[in-house]
Amino acid sequence: MAQQRDYYQILGVPETASTADIKKAFRRLAKQHHPDRNPNSPNAAERFKEINEAQDVLTDPAKRKQYDQLRRYGAFAGATRGAGGAGGGGPRSGGDGGMAFDPGDLGSFGGLGDIFSSIFGRRERSEEPEEVEVIVTIPFRVAALGGKVPVSLPMSEVCPTCSGNGAAPGAIISTCPECRGTGSVSFGQGGFAVNRPCPVCRGKGKVPSEKCRTCQGLGEVRLEKRVTITVPPGTDDGAKVRLKGQGPKGRGDLVVQFQVEPDRFFRREGLDVICVVPINLAQALLGSKIKVRTLDGRRVLLRVPAGTQHGQKFRIAGQGIERTGRRGDQYVEIRVEIPEGLTPEQAAAAEAFAEKAGLKH
Repeated sequence: MAQQRDYYQILGVPETASTADIKKAFRRLAKQHHPDRNPNSPNAAERFKEINEAQDVLTDPAKRKQYDQLRRYGAFAGATRGAGGAGGGGPRSGGDGGMAFDPGDLGSFGGLGDIFSSIFGRRERSEEPEEVEVIVTIPFRVAALGGKVPVSLPMSEVCPTCSGNGAAPGAIISTCPECRGTGSVSFGQGGFAVNRPCPVCRGKGKVPSEKCRTCQGLGEVRLEKRVTITVPPGTDDGAKVRLKGQGPKGRGDLVVQFQVEPDRFFRREGLDVICVVPINLAQALLGSKIKVRTLDGRRVLLRVPAGTQHGQKFRIAGQGIERTGRRGDQYVEIRVEIPEGLTPEQAAAAEAFAEKAGLKH
């Protein structure tokens, strides 16, 4: 029977990896496999979901501890088994005196239900609201000024044909013969017993005489859900917002983590923004007036005084990022560009200037 891939393998990190290393690997892989960046890849959405599930478990200390406990017993493909994990076993209605572990104790274990279902070749549908966390990449200016971003997310929704019960219209629903209506069976591996949802009825205790053709009896379908996300002004890279009821099946929450794209002109330091503006040597020596673009797209006139040095900064008050009633400034960093390949006449003029100014060269 197929096994779920090991979460550490999915993210490409060792089992001793720190939370910071796990988050770093997650961001890199999520950016690489995001469905929006791979529109022609049929596996991108599933791969992206797999990466999200892995980071959700491994960055939560409680979930990671519970996951590692299961992992030691060889429940996941590629995982190292603990001392008690050797030996085979199968589903049974009762324990054998070994240590019992109920997956229901794990709560919203970020996809653990899918892991157990893959071990037994079936997928059970949790009745608890699920929480899904996704990464959404936003432009620098949207993060700074705020705005709305439409995104399409792969999401599980209740099957519209069977309303989630997995039965075809008119089918007879009866007690599951495998679990006798309890909805759970026990799976044993050596001296270790795991209580799990019944693979036949998927934990519901009932089975239909005919499965729903729309969802093949799963009770849910996979759809692309379009969501408009409001980005608050001054959003930082890595910031999160929670959308209530926007998660799977319209019951769980959708947690959005923002990844801010770098801007070619602006960079950010707190609520201040900094931009680099090039000027020529004459402007630096004699002074000038230049137009500088601000965050909101306007252009303001900035006076550059005579004798301005390379790297010198000038402040434009109140043109930074506004958040919680506070607003930063915009700083213009001057880059003096020195001409190359002077003509003989230009070189002679430079020599004369240097001599009169008492400059050594």
